[in-house]
Amino acid sequence: MTDSDIIDTIISDFSDPLFQRAFREYFSELGYQISDWDSLFRKMNDDSETAALIRTTAQGKVIGFIQFAPIQFSSWFFEETCGFIREFWVAGEFRGRRHGGALLELAESHFKENGIYTSILTTDTAVGFYQKHGYVRAVGCKARNQDEVFVKHLS
Repeated sequence: MTDSDIIDTIISDFSDPLFQRAFREYFSELGYQISDWDSLFRKMNDDSETAALIRTTAQGKVIGFIQFAPIQFSSWFFEETCGFIREFWVAGEFRGRRHGGALLELAESHFKENGIYTSILTTDTAVGFYQKHGYVRAVGCKARNQDEVFVKHLS
């Protein structure tokens, strides 16, 4: 597969059928059972700041997606907006072929283009992948889902 066979599209409308099909497959792999998919995708659309990059083949087969949103951390003195990687998935047949790294780099570039210079995420399955791409454990930072938190300062 050459670069001309790959299409990267950014979306913010999660009623997109390609995204929905990929997201359902992703949740199926995780073993999640959702009784009301329409409601889930409507809730995603309600968060107007969330977007996703979808990578497809020229024939329309989904390679993977990365879903992200800005998230603001503030205290009485400091404030920072970080890019939060919410969900990230590459179809099994395309894993190990650098699509994950490419999607991550595209999301990070999107963050920087929008004045965001820190990326943050949680993971319980891909620690080595994120470390390979420059993410480090955010010691002292806790996630509600109890997964480890990783951060990368974007330059």
